Amino acid sequence: MKRTLTVILSLLITLPAFAAQEAEKKSAPVKEHLQNHFKLYGFIRNYFVFDSRESKAGTGDLFYYLPLDNKWNTSNVKNPAREDLNASPNFRFLALTSRVGFDVSGYYIGNLHFGAKIEGDFYSGLSKLSTNTGFSGNTNVSGTAQARLRQAYVTLTWKDLWFDYEEKANISLKIGQAWHPMAADMPHVFSLEAGAPFGPFSRTPQVTMDAALGNNWVVSAAAIWQMQYQSAGPDGSSANYIKYACTPEVYAAATYKGKDFLVRGGVDVLSIKPRNIGQNSAGLTVHVKDRKTSILGYLYGQYTHKMLQIKAKTTFGEGGEHMNLMSGYAVVDKSDPTNWKYASLINSSSWVSACYGKKWQGVLFLGYVKNFGLAKPTAEGYVKKSDLYFCSNGFSNINQLYRINPQGLYNLGKFTLGVEYQWTAVQYGKYVSGELKETNEKVDLLNGIGLPWKDSLHWVGNHRVNVMVKFTF
Repeated sequence: MKRTLTVILSLLITLPAFAAQEAEKKSAPVKEHLQNHFKLYGFIRNYFVFDSRESKAGTGDLFYYLPLDNKWNTSNVKNPAREDLNASPNFRFLALTSRVGFDVSGYYIGNLHFGAKIEGDFYSGLSKLSTNTGFSGNTNVSGTAQARLRQAYVTLTWKDLWFDYEEKANISLKIGQAWHPMAADMPHVFSLEAGAPFGPFSRTPQVTMDAALGNNWVVSAAAIWQMQYQSAGPDGSSANYIKYACTPEVYAAATYKGKDFLVRGGVDVLSIKPRNIGQNSAGLTVHVKDRKTSILGYLYGQYTHKMLQIKAKTTFGEGGEHMNLMSGYAVVDKSDPTNWKYASLINSSSWVSACYGKKWQGVLFLGYVKNFGLAKPTAEGYVKKSDLYFCSNGFSNINQLYRINPQGLYNLGKFTLGVEYQWTAVQYGKYVSGELKETNEKVDLLNGIGLPWKDSLHWVGNHRVNVMVKFTF
């Protein structure tokens, strides 16, 4: 009897261990599959920000663009009570830019490899504190952040294709929401705006092809749509302008990669319909033929040597307001009510950044923007302010702006502490009776050569101190 009880007790003790071993064996393939194909990543990030004056900024005022123009409480310059109401220091700190994402890889059929990415953060949801006149600047500081989609795309890559007898080719397709190809090369900055508005900034729906031809050359092409970052127009920022144009934005570029350096050049073409419906000469509402096409080119370079890396990018051309560039376009001819003519603003935006170090890092960012006026002359010799459509995060009377931005970072494993100082200065002009005059066969909106408001050009600057605390996982 005792022997029987001993056997039963032994079984009762060992059965759970056997069951656990079997369960572990069954779960092992699932665990191995997850480890081989799925990678979770993200970070918790807090910004602590001080500004010396009211500024144009988004995402809880963390995404910085530029300081606002003077807002005088009286036009009498000799009045001792004269005060710039936008010269208001302000401070905030928020964690709403924390992020989480999944990378998927390791699936293939023959030499066709599949991958995917989905990524989100906590961006929208902030609402206005109040509408009273007790605050002169931005008041979007109340509320709780909500989840938003940043990136969601799939990739198909054909690997090890024949190119020549010594080198292979890889061709990949990216389909979904991802960084705009012109915005993918970013400077060494930890601030949320990542160098904007001195370089393109946009994530957008796209189909992008990258063909790596051997070890040095990559040829790229993309068809791009609009979602969060949109073109300007009569109805404000909207994706309707590209929707009714029925033509995607087109991008093409070539990249050369050397041992320590990389050079990339590309061009972007966007054709939109600022109006779809209007009135003809008889006053009848009809579909119109309006269309505005712009071409924007860029050049990017990168050099790396040990712990030193230098990057630089410049864009030049028409428009680009849908990528947060300080540009836009205007109506220049309304003689045909069913086919208005448009002209883009010519804009040059450039930045250079340098980074040195690993545990302790020093960074310097320099940016410059210049507006050159409209690409075409106007039919009437002037442009009404209401017919000028500019980037919603800027102002059409900007002549030029620059930024000087030194930074220091301390990296301790997955923990990063960063401190930066930004000096951003803008040269503003003024309108004359709400109109922009034409000179020298093109509309010089901002330089004011020979115009009554030439002497109104003036500089406004902002000091920003930003501290970042970040833990990456």
